[in-house]
Order: sequence, then C-alpha cells, then structure tokens
Amino acid sequence: MKNCAFFHALRFAKKSLLRGVLVLWVGALGFGCQGRGCENRPEVVVYTSVDMVFSAPIFRYCEQQTGLRVKAVFDTEETKSTGVLNRLLAESKTPQADVFWSGDPVRPFSLLTRGMVQSYHPKNAKDIPEAFKDGNGHWTGFAARARVLLLNTKLVDPKQVRSIEDLANPRWKGRVTIANPVYGTTTMHMAALFVHWGEQRTRQFLAALKQNDVRIASSNGEVKRLVVAGEMAIGLTDTDDAYEARKASRDIAVVYPDQQGIGTLLMPTTAVLLKRSPHPPQGRQLLDCLLSRQVEQQMAQIAAHMPLRKGIETPQEIRQITDLKVMQVDYAKVSATMEKIHPWLRTWVGI
Repeated sequence: MKNCAFFHALRFAKKSLLRGVLVLWVGALGFGCQGRGCENRPEVVVYTSVDMVFSAPIFRYCEQQTGLRVKAVFDTEETKSTGVLNRLLAESKTPQADVFWSGDPVRPFSLLTRGMVQSYHPKNAKDIPEAFKDGNGHWTGFAARARVLLLNTKLVDPKQVRSIEDLANPRWKGRVTIANPVYGTTTMHMAALFVHWGEQRTRQFLAALKQNDVRIASSNGEVKRLVVAGEMAIGLTDTDDAYEARKASRDIAVVYPDQQGIGTLLMPTTAVLLKRSPHPPQGRQLLDCLLSRQVEQQMAQIAAHMPLRKGIETPQEIRQITDLKVMQVDYAKVSATMEKIHPWLRTWVGI
C-alpha cells in the first residue's frame, strides 16, 4: 500500500517543471539506498531514454524489490533516444552499462545489429504478447505509448482531423506543429511511414507538410505547450504528453489517428541486456523487475503508458491496446530505415 500511494502521488507531478531542469543534462544518478551498508549492495548500471520523471521512481522501486543499487544515466529532452544510444555505441569496446531501457522499440536494434545485446528471457515477461518481444530473447517490450494528434478545440473541430495525412491539408496551413524528426519518437514515426507507405508517398507527405508551413518544435513536450497555449491548433505527439495536456487544459482533444486506415503507431518501451556488461547477474535482476506486471501498472499510473498485458488496472483515460487499430510495422525494418533516412531528415529540417 505504501508503494501504491507513492506512485499514485507521483502521477500528479509537474512533468514540465522537471523537464526544465533536465533538458540540459545527461548524467548518472543513484537512488534510494543511502547510509551505512549501501556501499555493500551490488550495483547495476542502466542507461535510459525514458523520461527521468517516470523512470526514476521505477528504479527506486526496483532497488526496494531486488536489494540492488541502481545507477542510471538519462537522456536529455532535445536529443531524446539518441544521446544515451550514441554513448552506448561509443562505449561498445568497453561497455559501462548493464541494461538499456529505451523509450521506443527500434533503437535497441542499433545495438543488436552491432552484436552488443545479450540474449535473455526475463522470467516476468511470459505473459507479454509475442508481437512485442524477440523469440531469441534479445529485447522485450512493455508499457507502450502511441503517436496521437493533439488538438486545441478552440481552434479546430476534432471531427475535422482524423488522419496523419490531415496535417498536410492546406486548411491548416501554419497551424500544425511536430517535434524535430531528427530526434526521438518523431524519427521512428517517419521511418514507420517510410516502411508502411513506401519512400515516394512518404517524401510527398513530408514535402506537403513543409509546404503547409509546419512548425518544427524542439520536442514533443514543446508540441504539447504550443497546442495548449493556442499558438498551434494541431500537434503530433505521444500519449504521455497528450495526457499531461489534457490535465492542463479543458480545450484539448486527443485523436488516435487512422483508425479507419493504417492504424495508430504503437511504441512499447523496450529493455535489453547488454553484452560484456560489468554486472551481468545484476542486469538480469533489473530486467526481471522492469518486466514485472507491477512496473507496467505503475507506468500506466504515473506515465500514461498502455500495458501490453491483459488484466492490468489503468486510469480511466488510458486506452487499452485491444481497443485500437494498431499500425502493423516490423520494428527491425523501421530501425534500419531510420538510420537510412536520418541524413535526409536533417536536410528536410534544414540542419
């Protein structure tokens, strides 16, 4: 009950305030264990691109459950998903981390293709659907977000925007914002469109977006701010930011796009065990904790993530994946495509 109350309280934390502190920092932090005896606890090192406001209490919970001392390295907001990934790649010959907890399901493939991932089947992951884990034990997904359309209802009727393609409608010229596609989940979304639609159609869509004077925001959090403030009518973002936007304003609607078409892109967070890590047994212990039903429920409560398992209680506002038409994508292909299109996306953005 004590843990439950702790996580429930954190659900109402001001995420934007913490982001303001974190956006300029990537660093290592230890958690709950302090004082005499803590130095004798076995250490585990985890790199993560999951927001610190969400991942830090999960690490604290896992310390309590396992007796480990968790040392975590976090990403920044603007370089989300690429900062710690690039650090892992730079450290490939002398790994410093035991576990990578990715905020999306595709960046771990950059490690997998380079032979940096150790196979492991977490004991708590048996009831996660097969579509969201690797049969060889190289990665396991849980606690998913979706890519959604965030609308300011003072400026747009939600019935008028139902698809990703509506963002390029001249009707909304200069009133649409997306996060910089060079970083974070927007990169994955663009790569998923390249895989699903094909190169020609996706390039045409992005050209139409630019023609429509789309505003490139620094992050998904900035997309949220612009729409809530009424500076933009429509934004493309993730469900955790959309959830925060709904709490901040009554004038916000969330649309799960393309329910009559290609479906909504689903993005499980993903945990992997790193090869040649400094603390392999502790890495496996941490993975077992992260992949537990309790953690997936806590991620629903404090981070508005959708559980992949059945029977996990969630806040009323959180959609169940069984209620959605989900875009069918091959995460490995999306990962390879993401690396391929990255230089082109930089050109598209103008950097």
